[in-house]
Amino acid sequence: MKKLILGGSIIAASLLTGCASVAPVGGILTDVSLPITATSNAMGSKTGEATCMSILALVAQGDCSIETAKRNGGIHKVTHVDWKANNILGIIGNYKLIVYGD
Repeated sequence: MKKLILGGSIIAASLLTGCASVAPVGGILTDVSLPITATSNAMGSKTGEATCMSILALVAQGDCSIETAKRNGGIHKVTHVDWKANNILGIIGNYKLIVYGD
């Protein structure tokens, strides 16, 4: 009986604890914009973007690198970088890296 109670307690505790995340994640919908880094208070005159996507958290494709975003915006000096995530039920996820600079 003690083993059954202990086992049930361990299972219940594991189901009730949350997973830590570096970004806010919604179980049904995630639609967030977050900063990644900033090297200056100035916004910069140019913007570059890079995108990638995920399907069913099984297949992911794209290039969300800072270098690709810099190239797409014609940016040589980065002032700051933001990240945008949109995910619905873990089925379709769209991600965008936004680079600001000159």
